[in-house]
Amino acid sequence: MTSVASAWLRDQARPVRALLGTGIAAGLLQAALMCLGAWMLAHVLAGAIFHGRRWSMAWPWLLALLALAALRFALGLLQRRATFEAGARVADAVRQALEKRMRELGPRWGTRQASGDLATRLVDGVDALVPYYAGYLPQAAFAVLVPALILLVVLPADPWSALVLVFTAPLVPLFMVLAGQAAEQASQRRWMRLRRMGAHFMDALAGLTTLRLYRAATREQALLEATGEAYRRETMAVLRIAFLSALVLEFFATVSIAVLAVLIGFRLMWGKLAFEQGLFVLLLAPEFFLPLRALGTQRHRRMDAAAAATDLVEWLAVQLPQAAQVASPSPIAATQLTIDFERVGFAHEDGRAVLRDLDLHLPAGTCLTLVGASGSGKSTLLSLLMGFDAPQSGRILVDGHDLARTDLDAWRRHIAWIPQRAHVFHGSLRDNLLIAAADADTFTLWRALQAASLDGVVARLPQGLDTPLGERGHGLSGGECQRLALARAWLRNAPLLLLDEPTQHLDDATAASIDAALARLGEGRTVIRITHRLDGIRDDEHVAVLAEGHIVEHGRADALRAAGGHFAGLLAAEQAA
Repeated sequence: MTSVASAWLRDQARPVRALLGTGIAAGLLQAALMCLGAWMLAHVLAGAIFHGRRWSMAWPWLLALLALAALRFALGLLQRRATFEAGARVADAVRQALEKRMRELGPRWGTRQASGDLATRLVDGVDALVPYYAGYLPQAAFAVLVPALILLVVLPADPWSALVLVFTAPLVPLFMVLAGQAAEQASQRRWMRLRRMGAHFMDALAGLTTLRLYRAATREQALLEATGEAYRRETMAVLRIAFLSALVLEFFATVSIAVLAVLIGFRLMWGKLAFEQGLFVLLLAPEFFLPLRALGTQRHRRMDAAAAATDLVEWLAVQLPQAAQVASPSPIAATQLTIDFERVGFAHEDGRAVLRDLDLHLPAGTCLTLVGASGSGKSTLLSLLMGFDAPQSGRILVDGHDLARTDLDAWRRHIAWIPQRAHVFHGSLRDNLLIAAADADTFTLWRALQAASLDGVVARLPQGLDTPLGERGHGLSGGECQRLALARAWLRNAPLLLLDEPTQHLDDATAASIDAALARLGEGRTVIRITHRLDGIRDDEHVAVLAEGHIVEHGRADALRAAGGHFAGLLAAEQAA
């Protein structure tokens, strides 16, 4: 386990120390009762065998032993419940921290990650923490405390046996240390293989239609089978090491107990040790080594948690965009907004510049249509404006306030966004609408559907607003999904409307209908619209042409057509295609 992952795992245990302490205390009390029970059993047997006591006199002791067994059982339940609750709370807190981090990093970061890898780390990685806190950490404490308690009990009964236990006990942890490095490396390889398999599977599942159409499904199936077989081999390697370790630990523990039993037997035969003390020590000898042996069987949980923690620490350590690190709010009016880009520059992680010293002024209540070739930075401009990325140079002003010094959550409440492909979440149609306005009533929802011309479709659905929708809009057509996004924007009622080619993948008739609805929605609002359908731009629209990271042309569409510049060139290329 790396030092960073080890320190992180210890830090996660701090909020649940009380639960872990309760579990460890219950386990230690259970061990103390076990010592008391061993003494009572040895006393009863010694009295019956060597002192001639009748068995009828032993009934109170036997009933006391039964009561001790019941109490130990209850303490065992308490111990397992407390430690499992501790593990579950840590997992829940870590999962919430990861989800919060994903929201802070934004969708641009998420699109650069493999969805299967994220799911594996968020589900399997976090779940691997539960056995660590519920099993390994308490057992590590028991491996120290319980043998120490037994030594304290054995020492006054038979000092020589205590000395034998002291000398034989290190054999078990010594072998665990020797086998630990190989086991940890195997566990790391297994975890990395699981991540790759998850990413590969999700990628194949997302592209299943393409694979079937191109008759590549068989090849992809073979690759998945090979990946699964590699994961099986890594898992078996970890299990081989775990089983071998358990076998050797059992061997050393058994040999140690046998040595102690032989010494006690000879001393009993020579009259150097009383039967009651000898039996008492023999009854406790297996219990002395049991926590150490159990710790050996728990080590794979520690290794799984360490492998997962290494990735989770890296995830939580990803640097936030500069804008997301500033939490000092600035007042922004909730009416029409003026947007200014001042010498804004931005480049991707590979160093490829997208925007270079971009200047743009958008007065309040106006509509700007942004055009340009693919890759010219149009979507990046919207991402910067929404705060998902931060300018690497220059600044963005909203009503004169620097966006980098603005609380992004408060700022985003002023934005309504319609993307190229609206995402429909698994749930009812009502649930998907309430994303935009959680407190909207049914009347308001129907008004939004009417504004998006989707009310007729919903009225024909079997359960109306409560009709369940599959993930990604299963049950709705592409145009109906875009109308759903339009209804969300209407519910949002925000002063800034951002449209990222919302009609790009629709037929001409549907696109024209949605464009008309968007024009109504944009009245009185500040609107930035990205489009590739240049022939649908009206003569009176204000257009800005983005090329090589700059605004190279801007003005009325009819004037730009007549000028024969960049806009006219883009239009001619579209018509020629």
